[in-house]
Amino acid sequence: MRNKVVSLEDAIAIIQDGDGICTSGFVGIGTPDELLEGLEQRFLTTGTPRNLTLMFAAGQGDGKEKGLNKLGHDGLLKRVIGGHWGLIPKVGRLAIEGRIEAYNLPQGCISHLFRDTAAGKPGTLSRVGLGTFVDPRLGGGKLNAITEEEIVKLIEIEGEEMLFYKACPLQVALIRGTTADPSGNISMEREALLLDNLAMAMAVKNANGVVIAQVERIARQGSLSSRDVVIPAALVDCIVVARPENHMQTYATHYSPAYSGEITVPLEDLETPPLDLRKVIARRCALELPPNGVINLGIGMPEGVAAVAVEENILDLLTLTAEPGIIGGMPASGLDFGAAVNTEALIHQNQQFDFYDGGGLDLACLGMAEADRQGNVNVSRFGSKLAGAGGFINISQNARRLVFAGTFTAGGLNIDITDGRLLIQQEGRAHKFQQAVGQITFSGQLAARQGQSVLYVTERCVFRLRADGALELIEIAPGIDLERDILAHMAFRPVIDSPKIMDERIFRVEPMGLKAILLDLHLDDRIGYDPQRNMLFLNFENMSIRNVADVEAVRRAVEEKCQEIGRRVDVVVNYGGVQIEEAATEAYANMVKQMEDRYYHRISRYATSAFMRMKLGNILTRTVAPHVFESRSEAQRFIDRIDTDDAPA
Repeated sequence: MRNKVVSLEDAIAIIQDGDGICTSGFVGIGTPDELLEGLEQRFLTTGTPRNLTLMFAAGQGDGKEKGLNKLGHDGLLKRVIGGHWGLIPKVGRLAIEGRIEAYNLPQGCISHLFRDTAAGKPGTLSRVGLGTFVDPRLGGGKLNAITEEEIVKLIEIEGEEMLFYKACPLQVALIRGTTADPSGNISMEREALLLDNLAMAMAVKNANGVVIAQVERIARQGSLSSRDVVIPAALVDCIVVARPENHMQTYATHYSPAYSGEITVPLEDLETPPLDLRKVIARRCALELPPNGVINLGIGMPEGVAAVAVEENILDLLTLTAEPGIIGGMPASGLDFGAAVNTEALIHQNQQFDFYDGGGLDLACLGMAEADRQGNVNVSRFGSKLAGAGGFINISQNARRLVFAGTFTAGGLNIDITDGRLLIQQEGRAHKFQQAVGQITFSGQLAARQGQSVLYVTERCVFRLRADGALELIEIAPGIDLERDILAHMAFRPVIDSPKIMDERIFRVEPMGLKAILLDLHLDDRIGYDPQRNMLFLNFENMSIRNVADVEAVRRAVEEKCQEIGRRVDVVVNYGGVQIEEAATEAYANMVKQMEDRYYHRISRYATSAFMRMKLGNILTRTVAPHVFESRSEAQRFIDRIDTDDAPA
């Protein structure tokens, strides 16, 4: 057995001029600060290593001195490929001033690059980034004029546009765990996230590189359970024991057992946020939360949605997630962002982006720094200020429904909320709704073509992205004047067609009663009829049927529509995310049979979840033939096929 525990100086001495290095971390979670400090000190003392290529996925820093900011020195870095730059201004300055080659790529694509590099692939193939500044037709993610190599290429596969992200040679991985044994097995029991540590270690090891791990303690050889080991000894070359100040759980919290899943905490003890501008926006966003849905909340303004969910006691109706691998529970905010309490599961970051990129999110609520008349959004770059995209592009392009959250103006905005009305006391200096955004981080045109549902929520009004790609004003806050408070501060005139007043409950101190609002079946909005095809569409997505009364409400609404039509109809039903409580299953199955016997000609159903299809089949088999498919197109084809079969020869 080889003892791989070495001094910080000996570990860092392995790094050579020109090496490609990758680092773990999400803000301060899992960031190997001991190793980064050692690398900085070696460079400042000896002038080496020089001309490193740095690759990282998530933002790793505190916006000041910590994390990757330690590498912000002339000569140390030659090229940087990163996902989120806003927390590393010292490195960002080198990029903006053209002193290093620099790229900003989607966080999830870099995360997948680590995994694909480990598998020996030449790069990562993805739709993520099309129509944004990462698209080679719009800059290819390059951040300055000295960055010339095209590492993102536009290709076509079977008539479909894709982006190819080129793999980067990596010789060194700087990773972090909790406990190591002398041979190099590493566990992560006190870490708040798993991140991409395993994928990075595999990528570097398979390239005959060196994996250096920072841990906080050493265990006796053979004492770690195999089920607890996240990175096996075969992938690790050196182990460095960090000083406590360089191994905090997050940059805001030295250690919380709630973040590591050691304990769960009572959420009712959390402080209720005051009724201010942020809460108003968060409340309006919360009205879009899908019961039984899977949701991502971005950093910044969207963080408040989780606090509203706790105050309104609806967390049990939702599965909140965060891109570094959190599933369920209550996401943290600020410099704790990325961690969560009372989580249901924790997975690797690249796996989370597999889920996101594949369309697993029912809703994403993300920040909005700048938007334009075509629905494009910029959160990544503003002149000399480099924020970076982070996971924004992966999430925004692939969520089924999307809500952007942000103030209407910025810089000195002051509001007053009184008696359910919003008044502007002082307008913000910066207008956020521009003729054209400075950089496209989200493509409104692509979203419109794909039929994505997109809202833009501010404290004073709400816009939606229309199918024709235009922005439409659909809601105005009580107390707000359309011309004075909205149109006068926009660089373009949106489509305006009878906007309604925003829900007054948003602007009152007491809780909104959000659970009752979200569980309201809204049946009138869920029933559509195409007279030319004589087809009834029932959109039951994310509906909760809790009892016999709910079943009766569904029956009554659909029956009234069928009686209005006056003849038997073909029916397609969307059961995505539906929850039918056990107490209602028998009544529901009987109701469906009655409707089929009286009003339906042919019927098919669909649900994207295999579990939902199985459960629905079990419920309906009691009374009818289920005919449950995976997609609407399959359900429609089933109806059309029967229609063809029934046609006369």
